[in-house]
Amino acid sequence: MDPRSLDAPPHPADRDLRARVVPAVATALLSVLGPAALLFAGLSPMATDSCGPDDCSPALTTSLALVHRTLVLGGPLTAGAWLAAWLLPRTHRWSVPRIWLAGLSLLPPVLVLVLVFTLPPG
Repeated sequence: MDPRSLDAPPHPADRDLRARVVPAVATALLSVLGPAALLFAGLSPMATDSCGPDDCSPALTTSLALVHRTLVLGGPLTAGAWLAAWLLPRTHRWSVPRIWLAGLSLLPPVLVLVLVFTLPPG
C-alpha cells in the first residue's frame, strides 16, 4: 500500500469542477419547497373544519396523519441527505452519489406538498 495515498489530495485531473452545482440547485429548491411544505402542512388541519375532528372521513384523517409523519420523519432525512451532498469529496468518483443525495433531500418536502394538495374530501 502506498503511504502517499492515505493523506495525498486528489489528483487535479480527478477534481470535479462542477461538484457544487447539484447541491447548490438542491439548496435553492429547498429554500422554496421547505418553507412551503411547513406552511401547508401547518394549515392542513383546517381541512377538518367543515366536518369537525370526530366526524371526518377515515381517508382524510389517514392522509393528515401521513402528512404529519412525513414532515416529522422527512425533516431529518432532508437535512442529512442535503448535508451529505455538500460534504462528499469533490471528485468525479462521488458525482453520482452526490446527485442521488441531492435528489433525495428534495423528496420529503415535495411529498408533503403533494399529499396536502391531494387531500380527500372530509
